[in-house]
Parts: sequence; structure tokens; C-alpha cells
Amino acid sequence: MERKELREQQKKQKKKKRIKTSLLILGLVIVIGISLGAYILFETYQAASGTYDELERGEKSEKREEVVKISQDPISILLMGVEDYSSDGDHGRSDTMIVATFNPGNEKLKLLSIPRDSYVTIPGREGMDKINHSFAYGGKELTVKTVEELLDIPIDYYATVNFDGFKSIVNTLGGITVDVPFDFEQNSDDQKAEKLQFFEGEMELNGRYALAYARMRLEDPRGDIGRNERQKQVIEAIIKEITSLTAITKIEDLGKNLESNVETNFKVGDGINFLSKYADFRTSNIDQVTLEGSDQYIGNTYYYQLNEESLNTVKHELRVHLEIEEPGQPTEYSQETEAEPTS
Repeated sequence: MERKELREQQKKQKKKKRIKTSLLILGLVIVIGISLGAYILFETYQAASGTYDELERGEKSEKREEVVKISQDPISILLMGVEDYSSDGDHGRSDTMIVATFNPGNEKLKLLSIPRDSYVTIPGREGMDKINHSFAYGGKELTVKTVEELLDIPIDYYATVNFDGFKSIVNTLGGITVDVPFDFEQNSDDQKAEKLQFFEGEMELNGRYALAYARMRLEDPRGDIGRNERQKQVIEAIIKEITSLTAITKIEDLGKNLESNVETNFKVGDGINFLSKYADFRTSNIDQVTLEGSDQYIGNTYYYQLNEESLNTVKHELRVHLEIEEPGQPTEYSQETEAEPTS
């Protein structure tokens, strides 16, 4: 073979490898979560880099009879954005919790954002408390159990990422562009505690601003619901950036920046199997699921009181999607609401 032809062939092989790697990451991002799926993007890349951490229970939820196969069975994933990721991620509070379920039969992805102040029962704790306290009490292990009990579904996979990980990916991509719905300000998460200003209309955000934009709740007239929509907007913007041709050259940097910020029990091999089967998955196949409730103050402490009818409806919808329950009328579940919450 002529030297010139050999060089051309080598160039083509390198290009194919870069494209394959980019598509793998993109596919994993889409399958595991859009609403706060940036977190899972970090997780999937790091799974490929070896940052894998199994839950104490092993591969199978206690609510499963057998281990699920991501490319064959309906699955669920709990995504957690953690405020303090020190000491192996078992301290601090989970600022964001997203449950994603995927059914390979209809190729639908359902996303449920659990308000962090939801007033729930935490296994092994007396009374009721905010759901995000479960991470402070028992890390990812207890948080997974709490969500399983709240929704009466198995959680097959989890992923946690801290704030530095979120900001890192946005900065590595060169920032994102979002359409801000109204003027507001939000404190930064760093030591400066600077009030960052956001103005209605299109804005370019770096990692610091993107995190503040996704976290703001108090100035949003729709509270957690409005915040959830902004989080989805941020993820869509990240996906847009990472699918661009220029993002292909940044994949290695993304991995290096995120290595110490992520924990997951999601294996990259599972993602490869999924991608090979659902390479044509589109964001139009994503359904948003909402837990309705009301604001409640007990003493000077704020809680989000979940609406029992809404909770039962959400449980039923997710259980049907996971093929645990037959379609029809929601089962009559009961959620304790009389116990006095703790501060």
C-alpha cells in the first residue's frame, strides 16, 4: 500500500474512533436522563474510566426478583446532585433528585423530579423529615432506600455528582446558552457567595452561572416546578453542545475534570448494549412526571407536603412503566402525614 493511502486510512480510522466515542457518551446521556441528565453524563463517562461503586445491597434491588438488563428490561435510575461530596460522598445533602425510568418496549423515558424538601418517611429514622436529609443520614444507600419506599419501585441504578462536577462540564464545553424566563438573582455556590444576575431572554452561562440557574427556587413563582423546567433547559443546552463537532475534541478533558466528582453503579458495558439497540432514541420520547404538593411551615422549618392523590398516581404510572403493575386505576397507597417532622 502506498504511503499516502496508508496515511489516509489511518486518518479515517481515528475519525471513526472519535465519532464512536462521542456517540457512546451522547447515547448514554439520553437514556439515563434529560431533566438533570448532565449529572448522568458525568457518571457515564466516569463509569468508562473506572469510577464504579456498587451499592452494599449488590446489583439487585430488594424489590427485584432478578437483576435487570438495561438493554432488555424496564429500568430505573436515581440521579443525585450532592451539595457536599467529601468523605466518599456520604455527607452533605442531595440538592437534586431525579428518578428516570426507561421501558424498552415502547422506548419511552419518564423523568420525575422529587422536590428536595418533600416531607417523607426515611427508613430507620423516627417520624418524618425532608427527603434530602436522607443523604446526610446515610449517604446514597439510605437515599436509594428512601426513594424506593416513597415510590414503591425498585431503584436499579444510581449516580451522584457534586457541584464542581456540574460546573466543570459546562466550562469544558465552553458554556451553554439558555432562554431565561424572567429577571432574577441567585447566590453562587462558592465562597464568594456573590449574587449572580439573570435577565429575561437569551443568556450565555458558564459553569458557575449554569449551576445557579438550575438551583434557583425561591424567586420562581412556580417553585420546584419552575426549577425543574430550568434544569431540563440546562441539560438540553448541554446536549446541544456535546453533539457539536467541536465537542468531540473535548471528551478527554471532560473525563479528567470529572474523575473525583462522581460515583455510580452504572456499568459502561450496559450503556454500550443500550446504544446498539436504541441508537435512534429521540428526546421526543421523554415524558415529564410531576409530584404535586403544597408549601408547609412547621415552626420556622419549610416542608413540601406531597399530595396523596398525586403521589398515588405517580407511583402507579412508574410501576406500570416498569411493568410491575398492570394499567388501570392506581392502587390505594397511603403516605404517613400526621407525624411531626424534625427540623
